[in-house]
Amino acid sequence: MNTATKPLNQTMPIGKKRSASPWVTGWSRFFHNKLAVASLAFLVLIAVLCALAPLLTSYDPVKINLRLIHKPPSAEHLLGTDKGGRDIIARLLYGGRTTLMIAVSISFLVTFIGVTIGSVAGYFGGKIDNMLMRFTDFIMIFPFLIFVIVLKTVIADSGILVLIVVISVLGWGGIARLVRSKVLAEKENEYIMSAVAIGCKPFQVIVKHLLPNVASTIIVQAIVVMAVMIGVETGLSFLGFGVPANVPSWGNMMSDAISPQVIKNQWWVWLPSAVVITSTILAINFIGEGAKEAFDPKG
Repeated sequence: MNTATKPLNQTMPIGKKRSASPWVTGWSRFFHNKLAVASLAFLVLIAVLCALAPLLTSYDPVKINLRLIHKPPSAEHLLGTDKGGRDIIARLLYGGRTTLMIAVSISFLVTFIGVTIGSVAGYFGGKIDNMLMRFTDFIMIFPFLIFVIVLKTVIADSGILVLIVVISVLGWGGIARLVRSKVLAEKENEYIMSAVAIGCKPFQVIVKHLLPNVASTIIVQAIVVMAVMIGVETGLSFLGFGVPANVPSWGNMMSDAISPQVIKNQWWVWLPSAVVITSTILAINFIGEGAKEAFDPKG
């Protein structure tokens, strides 16, 4: 008696579903984190408001008006004016463009450099690893904030691009070390050995196999770097060594708080920018924590 071949659709038990990918599971966890989702919504709102600045205010954030210096909040200027007679809301919106652009640009460049060096060092090991890690150690102990201050003092006309490049070139050490440690652990897995055995080139192994499996760690670190760089821009601009004074930024707005009289009697000059900076940094940190918990493989 001949035995009939089983249909292909009966080879798997009925009702058995394919397990979701780690990325789908991670995003599902993230969107169940109410604090992280609320923080993401807040950050998107801030970015959209800043992007739509020309449509939301008619005031020039740069033009000085001596007749409106340090005017308190009123119907015409809801958050008052600063020492140059410029509308605070306009400064917040246009300044947010500058600060967020700097933070995102530096975060991207720092992540790109750090991931490149860390993955190459971790994959190849040996002399290449030693050389790259010694260079990374030098970068990590190099006082880049002091270097930025000295550079801004020597080059008086240096603009935002110089600030972005200098901080990016000197700020990737932490990410490089983290990626290297992840790659060192990941490359011992069988799927990496199989890829090497079938003749995949090192570039293919790193880009197609290693980095996708450490991408969650990279994303979390990039988010954290973005929050840190908002603080760095604010601090440098507050000291007068960051964004040029003629360019609106949240850090330049905070520089008005150097005067005790302004802090005590003219709260509208510095408090709005302080609240926005603090809220944005907290939101980014909450997003980072939510992403870390969501994509943690041990979760």
